[in-house]
Amino acid sequence: MNQPETASVISSSAEVSSAEYFAQRQLKQGTVGWLLLIGLGVAYVISGDFVGWNFGIAQGGWGGMFIATALAALMYLCLCLSMSEMSTMMPTAGGGYSFARAAFGPFGGYLTGTAILIEYAIAPAAIAVFIGGYCESLFGINGWMIYLACYAIFMGIHLKGAGEALKIMFAITLVAAVALVVFIGAMIPHFNAQNLFDIPPASTGVGASLFLPHGYLGIWAAVPFAIWFFLAVEGVPLAAEEAKDPAKSLPRGLIGAMLILTAFAMLILFLGAGAAGASTLQNSGAPLVDALVKVYGTNTWLATFVNFVGLAGLIASFFSIIYAYSRQIFALSRAGYLPTSLSLTNKNKAPYLAIIIPGIIGFLLSLTKEGDSLILIAVFGATISYVLILLSHIKLRLSKPDMPRPYKTPGGIITSSIALVLAVAAVIAGFVVNPKVWFIAAGIYVVFIAYFLFYSRYHLVKGTPEEEFANIKAAEQEL
Repeated sequence: MNQPETASVISSSAEVSSAEYFAQRQLKQGTVGWLLLIGLGVAYVISGDFVGWNFGIAQGGWGGMFIATALAALMYLCLCLSMSEMSTMMPTAGGGYSFARAAFGPFGGYLTGTAILIEYAIAPAAIAVFIGGYCESLFGINGWMIYLACYAIFMGIHLKGAGEALKIMFAITLVAAVALVVFIGAMIPHFNAQNLFDIPPASTGVGASLFLPHGYLGIWAAVPFAIWFFLAVEGVPLAAEEAKDPAKSLPRGLIGAMLILTAFAMLILFLGAGAAGASTLQNSGAPLVDALVKVYGTNTWLATFVNFVGLAGLIASFFSIIYAYSRQIFALSRAGYLPTSLSLTNKNKAPYLAIIIPGIIGFLLSLTKEGDSLILIAVFGATISYVLILLSHIKLRLSKPDMPRPYKTPGGIITSSIALVLAVAAVIAGFVVNPKVWFIAAGIYVVFIAYFLFYSRYHLVKGTPEEEFANIKAAEQEL
């Protein structure tokens, strides 16, 4: 993946000095503490607790979804431990792109950054579709006007700056977390283990049973939806340049968010299906609400409360992933991998074009109303990026063992290798579920790769944090 350290100019703005170039591309530093970072990590993902994960029960039954969720949780925990180390080594807004850039050069960084971008640009479109579904059940309205309102309102808040946006996001996330706690408490008295296995076994599945009604292949098919329980938590390091004391706050944010999300995922999977029945939830557009209705009947305050606050959970993830995609585009654009105009910031130090343009694309994609297919495209980008990020951890451990690491991954390369094996399996699982959607996602990725090979590799910009780190690394090797 190594490529020559190619370009050094800003082709469209050659007359602009380096100082002026970076002055127009500054984020607001020191605005995000470790508690907000934990909130950010949970907010990225919390919508996955309310809807989306349950489609994995349709693919693999409760047993298949349980195994897939356990494997996904292990993969993400190892991934977060590995990223915690690298984020303290390179606290820049590029996140996974920065790590791969340091390990494998410009092409490796670009491959990782664009895979992450596919994940973050597509996920809000899927969440917008789910928000529409919740609005329909609550207010009887759905469609393009709901999707447009989501993008317009929350992009507008992000344009006001990171500190303000993340504080609002944190408050919304707390409300959504309260709803999950209420749901969990309401399900406990009605748990019955037999309800987990109420989907009859398929006659054709290899290894089909009450535990695995679709056989062993169902475990594979459930993996992309198990990932929805955790998708995007790895975006916490994208706030590195805006974090207070990143050497301490970034590991706390990543690991703290992951532990909270794992607890929620397992409790919801066990108690939701155990109280209402796996068959009730497998194709539901609002599984928590349907579970409460099944157990307590219609027109109860519990179902109404979780329905309303479930909408807040979806909004929290939608809101926070806008932050994630804007920072990923900001970093790639600032370094010249994408058009440099995308990294311009406004008076509030918010990258306005990096917020607005993907939002327009996401809104158009949400009009398809194919939430499950959009999940699979997002998971494709995510799992590709995980493979590359974990390879970066291994490469940097081997090639730069003496480099300062304020935080070290417990288990070192063994930890990242475990996650790497699971990430490769997850890439394959996406193909198993829906080859057509997998190839669509791969086609989008190929377009990004072609852009680098034929254009942007000749127009990279000197002086970005990621490029400077690579230059120092190259100079040390020469010495």
